[in-house]
Parts: sequence; structure tokens; C-alpha cells
Amino acid sequence: MDRGDGIGLAYELAAGSSPTLVFLPGFMSNMSGDKATMLAALAAAHGHASLRLDYSGHGASGGRFEDGTIGRWAEDALVLIDRLTEGPIVLVGSSMGGWIALLVALARTARVQALVGIAAAPDFTEDLIWADLPDCGRAKMLRDGVQRSPSAHDGEQIITLGLIEDGRRHLVLRGPIALSCAVRLLHGQMDADVPWQTALQLAERVQGNDVQITLVKDGGHRLSRPQDLAALARIVTPLLVQDGA
Repeated sequence: MDRGDGIGLAYELAAGSSPTLVFLPGFMSNMSGDKATMLAALAAAHGHASLRLDYSGHGASGGRFEDGTIGRWAEDALVLIDRLTEGPIVLVGSSMGGWIALLVALARTARVQALVGIAAAPDFTEDLIWADLPDCGRAKMLRDGVQRSPSAHDGEQIITLGLIEDGRRHLVLRGPIALSCAVRLLHGQMDADVPWQTALQLAERVQGNDVQITLVKDGGHRLSRPQDLAALARIVTPLLVQDGA
């Protein structure tokens, strides 16, 4: 689907009843991972609609990754959600997708029935990237506008100054988060990328009271092992299925 500027956004939409489960992938990830496909199958098994998507510069979508920002990717998600779904939605965001899910929920509070964060990484551009850069690294970023480094997961990691600066306009952990929907947070305590304490910070900031955290003591960042996927299914199912539907 053309997002309005000639860049096509890839998605997978499965028909079904409301609420629609919407999966939001992480940084440099896509809609074809184990968590995304498991959740789509879970929604289908209960007769519910689901939407998976790739942000611009990710997966099968058009555009350059280097041109992307948190705000741009949140807008990508909103374009597809607004054009392809109706009624209540359940947002499930993995890593950066958890931050995107929060921004989408704040923009569409009337539609969001529940939000699930899997190793959610709100504010990671500021708290986990910029904060960890030494002075020389910050000076190089300001001079060159980009930092390229090996990634432990997906080859080369590209961080642009535009990503950092735009991220500052979308920080959510600096004050109350005006959400009252059900919020569920799943995080591994062996996560080497996003500290599990981030889930505690996020839970504290959300203004609603229906917030629960599940910690996996031996879980890493990806949480894609069979036991992790089973835990995720146990969290999502009651949010998706109500009154036996």
C-alpha cells in the first residue's frame, strides 16, 4: 500500500472478528518472525482478524532504512491500521515495536483495547544508544550524521542522527503515559539489549491500573523460544478472546 509519497508498505491482513490483533515488529526486524506468525495463527484460531506489517525500510516495504525515524515508522503503522482495520484493536509490539505501539495507542486511544510489549524498548534511541556513546562517538555522529557498526543479530546496524533527534520528540518515559487500556509487559531478565527494569519504568508511567508484568528469568531479548511463545500466547489470548468469543 502506498503510504502517500510513493513508498509502498508491505502488510499481511487476515479477516476475522474484532478486536484485530496488530503486530508491530522491532528495529531492523519484519513481520515474518516467529512471534508475528505465531500471533497471527493464534488470532485465526479464535476467529479474530490480524494485521502484520513492515515499516518503511524494513522487510518487504519500500524506502531506505536510513531515512526512517521513530515518528515516521509510527506513522507507517497508523496509515495501515487506519486504512485496513475497523473497531477495537489489540497492539502487540516487540522491542522498538513496543515504543511504536505506545505512540499508536496514544494517537488512537478510543480504539486500543489492550497493548502488549515484548521486551518493549521505549526511548531506546536516547537511553540505550545516545547515552552509551562516548564523547568521541557523539562528536562523530554529529559530524557524519550516521554510525555504522556490527549488529549481534542482523549484520550491520545503522544509527542516524535523524533517528536520534526524532526520537527525542517522541520520548514517553519522561512523564505520565495517558493510557487506561489493559497493558501487559513480557520481558526476559537475561535481555542483553533492553534492561528488564525498563518494563518496571513503563508500568509505573502508564496511568491506568490494569498493568501486569511477566518476567522470564532465563529469557533473552528475542523471547522466541517455544516456552517464550507459549508465555506470550497465554498473555495475549485473554485480551483477544472475551466472553468465550
